[in-house]
Amino acid sequence: MAAQPTAPVSLGTPEFVNPAANRIPVSNYPAHMQPIPPSRMFLIRDALKAYKEKYGADAITYDASQGDGGASLPGVPAYILQKALEIQMQHGTAYDQPWGTVQFRKAAAEKYWGLQPESGWNTENIVFVQGGRDGLQKAYGAMIALGQGRVGDALVVSRVPWITYNWGPYAVGLNVLHAPGDPAEGWRFTPESIRECAAYAAQEGRQIAGLVITSPDNPTGRTIPLEEQILLARTALESGYPFVLFDWIYHWVTDHGPSDINVILQAFSPEDREKLIFLDGLTKSLGASNVRSAHLLAGKEVVKFITSQASHGVIPSFYSQAVAIAAYEEGFAKAAETIIVPCSQSRKVLRERLERENIHHITGDGYYAFIDCADYIHAGHEKLDYLTDSEGLLKYLGENYGLAVVPGVYFSQAGKHWIRFSYALPPEITAGALDRLFEGLNNLL
Repeated sequence: MAAQPTAPVSLGTPEFVNPAANRIPVSNYPAHMQPIPPSRMFLIRDALKAYKEKYGADAITYDASQGDGGASLPGVPAYILQKALEIQMQHGTAYDQPWGTVQFRKAAAEKYWGLQPESGWNTENIVFVQGGRDGLQKAYGAMIALGQGRVGDALVVSRVPWITYNWGPYAVGLNVLHAPGDPAEGWRFTPESIRECAAYAAQEGRQIAGLVITSPDNPTGRTIPLEEQILLARTALESGYPFVLFDWIYHWVTDHGPSDINVILQAFSPEDREKLIFLDGLTKSLGASNVRSAHLLAGKEVVKFITSQASHGVIPSFYSQAVAIAAYEEGFAKAAETIIVPCSQSRKVLRERLERENIHHITGDGYYAFIDCADYIHAGHEKLDYLTDSEGLLKYLGENYGLAVVPGVYFSQAGKHWIRFSYALPPEITAGALDRLFEGLNNLL
């Protein structure tokens, strides 16, 4: 039978790109979203400015709020940047693939991760992204599309998460759910808390889109052993979570060396490996915040989805990849010495002082300590009306002692009496910042 002719298309009539069955249904949920707040980091600058106005433009200040090794430590070594420029010049300036380049994938898989055949993963499981936030937004999109296939579900994070974990997922249609957590245990996940989140979401008629595990953690600095991360991820998958994302952006800046991805991958079946996503990059370990060099490792379907989306969105720059290639081929431990070594030295200074002061705190590895200042805030409120939480403590320490920290209340209400203290600093600066911190705190008692 001859093929039937198709109906003529009228060029005078509007036409949807997608067939009716594939069109996005009308929803007014954006009209009901809470406004996403801008960063309040300007308050830190204002507090230090007030200190200099009081004590003089040359007054010494200490910025223990930094999460940017490129600002507080030497950052990417010049020879790495020069080598990256040479790689860029050899490569040229034409478009690359949405997932990056073969050269980057090969360096990352072989030189950086050492992916083993037994892991089941290879270069095709790697997609380059334009910094950590770009990678996360792309991962959330994959979680939504390839998981439950709907917006409005829950992404589970720790009780006191990185600020952007509160708002980045929300911007793309996920509701962020803080897991139960005990401050005495650093608000760490437990298998029970992961299962409880699934049950809690179900009571609201929602499902879980994914779980985020960060180690070392921001803001607490808490470090989770690989065996525990495996247990948590396995519990999540068994509880119906479609994806688990491991944020390892700080894992090189530790006393025990980087995490071995092969250990995690080989702990799961090939089917379950497809549900794992890993984020890493140069932001923290190489002090390369403004280079915007990060990547995701994920199952093939996730990589395929992200690549397809990126072809119509953000295609990563090559120079960002070139910096990573240069660092990986150098040997990353050597390339990152200018960040890893002073952080390790400062960590020793910090731990000794916190123990000596007998103050409740959380430390692991990475860049941060999370310090409980509840007693000082409560005592100081009798003298200073504005001192009701850790944002008030930021104002007090900044204006009177020239010390900048990040209020724990910025992360969640569970951290309202805590501060994040960054030691991504030379050890002598960390020691000076701690002197200012305890001088200020003790004067509140």
